[in-house]
Amino acid sequence: MKKYKLNQILTFFALWFTLMGGASAQFDHSHAQWTALLKKHLVLVDGGKASQLRYAGIAADRAQLKTYLDTLAKVSEAEFKAFNKNQQLAFLINAYNANMVEKILVRYPNIKSVWDFGKLIGNPFRDNFISLLGKKMSLDNVEHDTIRAPGAYDDPRIHFAVNCASIGCPMLREEAYVGDRIDAQLEEQTVRFMSDRSRNRAAADGKLEVSKIFDSRPWYGDDFRKGHKGLKTLESFFAKYANLLTDNAEHQKLIREGKAPISHLEYDWGLNDSKR
Repeated sequence: MKKYKLNQILTFFALWFTLMGGASAQFDHSHAQWTALLKKHLVLVDGGKASQLRYAGIAADRAQLKTYLDTLAKVSEAEFKAFNKNQQLAFLINAYNANMVEKILVRYPNIKSVWDFGKLIGNPFRDNFISLLGKKMSLDNVEHDTIRAPGAYDDPRIHFAVNCASIGCPMLREEAYVGDRIDAQLEEQTVRFMSDRSRNRAAADGKLEVSKIFDSRPWYGDDFRKGHKGLKTLESFFAKYANLLTDNAEHQKLIREGKAPISHLEYDWGLNDSKR
């Protein structure tokens, strides 16, 4: 009788652990469904420094996109907290990017910019259309309140990973972010963006002309001043990538010494759509 009761207890706890932790263990941290869609519909341009998305193609595979979004939505907050930090960050970036694509598809092909939804009414970044972590969230909630929450991840390179469906935005990556490679993926995204002379460059007079991303509020320049990997100023960040911004040795020296004046280029909010 005692042995029977012990078996019952063990069975109960086995079931409990399955219910509490099993879903987390079964979650596909490779995000293979999202990678498959990107591999099929993303087009690399400018030597891999930028990308465009075949929205017409992914619209035909919208059911697959929604299946992936459903797998994300099923992850509870408790399960998410059991992920390691890198897995969490990969999860959130992928969730942002995939939901942004879904948002565009709501109006595609009758959309030229994400702002066609509206800025005051219908703002696409503030619309609570995302089911994530057991609640309704907006794109701003995912990015600003979760990814950028002070002390959460504190990595400014996320700005080269989250994609706002716009030409001026750092490129949408051709694969999902994954926890065990995310540091290398974020660094590659940084190099790609800083190598894109249409968005970051040294002018003929040595002045730095860089993306609005690096501007002060409401943009994200302050995120690059928080000491990530020892880089406490925008100037020190640009110095690290000086050789990508110009081929001119004198201008590189100015950038590394923090003496290059900085200006910001206009941001192109046109849709990153590929017709190829």
